[in-house]
Amino acid sequence: MKILVRATNWVGDAVMSIPALQAIRGRWPRADMAILARPPVAELYRGQGYADRLFIFEHTGRHRGVWGRERMASELRRERFDVALLLQNAFEAAWIASRARIPVRIGYDCDARGFLLTRAVDVPRPGEVPTHEAYYYLELLRRAGWIERLPAVEFIEIRVVSDARARAEEMLRQAGARAGAFRVALAPGAAYGSAKCWPAERFAALAGRLIARFDADVILFGTASERVVAEKISAAMRHRPVMLVGDTSVGDLPALLGCCQLFIGNDSGAMHVAAAVGLPVVGIFGPTDPVGTAPVTPRFTLVRQPVSCSPCFLRDCPVDHRCMTRIEVDAVYAAARGWMARSARSV
Repeated sequence: MKILVRATNWVGDAVMSIPALQAIRGRWPRADMAILARPPVAELYRGQGYADRLFIFEHTGRHRGVWGRERMASELRRERFDVALLLQNAFEAAWIASRARIPVRIGYDCDARGFLLTRAVDVPRPGEVPTHEAYYYLELLRRAGWIERLPAVEFIEIRVVSDARARAEEMLRQAGARAGAFRVALAPGAAYGSAKCWPAERFAALAGRLIARFDADVILFGTASERVVAEKISAAMRHRPVMLVGDTSVGDLPALLGCCQLFIGNDSGAMHVAAAVGLPVVGIFGPTDPVGTAPVTPRFTLVRQPVSCSPCFLRDCPVDHRCMTRIEVDAVYAAARGWMARSARSV
């Protein structure tokens, strides 16, 4: 049997859907299983063993627009897949699978796409499944009859091979990271929107305290679009951080983060990747709900200031950003210090 899985688009969602991918592989161990994903997610999944092949959906390049989507469908049509399972909820995912003439198309009945699916699965109502998003993807498999029950998800893992770790260590050294220093990965951005972001000046103050107290190497991670924020943080610091913002890809992240000892950041894809490679994570949450999207790891400390308008799930705050501005540097520093102290005791 040939199975095509349409992956989610956001990196955090892609990590939270890993248990579903593992369950599909467990249910169909001998199937020819492929994943269709946008480039960043495909990078994240490469070499993980969830699938035999990856198809890259170049949504801003050769697969852009109506004719680009048709080109993508044509490429998939030649593969003669038997089943498409759509983890992505968009109409587009069902349209491409239908145009690819995949005879069995399974997905949640949402975004007005039910008529394009051969198995339109009802979206779970509140309270029907555990709240965390990882179970949302697993429930699709259960309702499709691919698994009997929802497994307990206590940790989501991304494997880092030794060669990748060695390359990441060399990259960090060239950027200025020291051998033997306690490395703190800081991710001050969030692709979803500015509402998720703790103020840059507080990241700078936090980083300065970690360097002064622990002689830590603070390493800034982020995309090219977050370079302005990263430069603002760096300019406000007495000691320059190690700057990797805009210099790495999503595929580099697991190995690079695996060479660090602690992650501090907003609710973002990088936070989920850090947790999946085993780092202790200090997650700063504001407009989103940690019950549904916290990293799945026992090594997590939530920093949050409850306010009446949170969670709102907005990309940009229409008022005063109180869910983030009320989180003081002391609170995040205390959470980080706890993990750093544990690390020191374990040496």
